[in-house]
Amino acid sequence: MPHRVSSRRNEYRCSLEVNQNGKYCLRVRANFGRNAWVLTVFALASTFDRAMKKLGQTLDYLQRNEERIWFWSVDRSDDINLADELLREEGVHLDRRAEFARRGATIVLPVEKAVPAFLLAPARRTLAEAVAGLRMPAASD
Repeated sequence: MPHRVSSRRNEYRCSLEVNQNGKYCLRVRANFGRNAWVLTVFALASTFDRAMKKLGQTLDYLQRNEERIWFWSVDRSDDINLADELLREEGVHLDRRAEFARRGATIVLPVEKAVPAFLLAPARRTLAEAVAGLRMPAASD
């Protein structure tokens, strides 16, 4: 059960999965406290390190552009594809899946503040542990 986020904080639930093609699928569910709305996005990466770099970039982008994305996706638009176009500029896409992975990391940040690197280290460890058990054995095993 998700915890309640104060109006001055944004909560990001992050998960990492390995898809059938061996790509890392980074999913982020953002609960924005100021306008009380939720946005779920995903990005694909070829390596774990690139997925972690993309996580930092995505969180930074969402923190800086919350109002803009909210305005064009929720407040002023009947077409959710406008938000998808804004997100594509950053290399992420809207995630339309209803379910979210149970294992993952949670990062809570004050609204519109930069993402400090020290908050990403525990998330990196948690996500590494989550995918370690999911990696598929090689065909030769």
